[in-house]
Amino acid sequence: MATFVLIHGGGGSAWDWHLLVPELAGRGHDVVVPELPIGDSSAGFTEFRDTVVTAIGDRSDLVVVGHSYGAFTAPLVAERLPVRLIVLLTPMIPEPGEKPGDWWDNTGYRGTEGLSEEEQFYNGVPAEVVAEAKAHGRDQVSAEWNEPWPLAARPAVSTRVLIAREDRFFPADFQRRVAAERLGVVPDEIDGGHAVALSHPRQLADRLVAYLP
Repeated sequence: MATFVLIHGGGGSAWDWHLLVPELAGRGHDVVVPELPIGDSSAGFTEFRDTVVTAIGDRSDLVVVGHSYGAFTAPLVAERLPVRLIVLLTPMIPEPGEKPGDWWDNTGYRGTEGLSEEEQFYNGVPAEVVAEAKAHGRDQVSAEWNEPWPLAARPAVSTRVLIAREDRFFPADFQRRVAAERLGVVPDEIDGGHAVALSHPRQLADRLVAYLP
């Protein structure tokens, strides 16, 4: 049994994983779903990391999954706890010392002009789930946006990058290039859009479990 630690993306919450959690639990694994303190204007990367570490408690055999902006937080956990595997899911892959606010220009991100929020984030997600999503979004006013990412080097932990083929927010070609430039890897791919945990939870659970040695 592994412990999957699921870290939500920007403006998100634990709800973003609510369809994936039972899929992982049904496969015999423990699941931890922390809520980052994104509504606290004084909270930065240290508080993000500590929130996750506290939620984990004394659990072990950790697989830390960082979705989208959560990829800035996921590697920080390995600074404090023994982590078995990091999975960066449709991620913003940070460079040491990089401010999140600078990531967009640094990676050459071109934006999604002309697409609605629903089209960017929720393509492929059932309509009834999309209708619920707005009630679970949170304003992100935390301080880490202008903080340099605190790691001097990436943690010496096995890391997988998993992207979604139909992602409209971070298109697959963009993610393939960034993964190659920043990690020197070819990412794995899964059907679905940016919110793949809401559109393809069963398939995502299968992929995550398959990563376990």
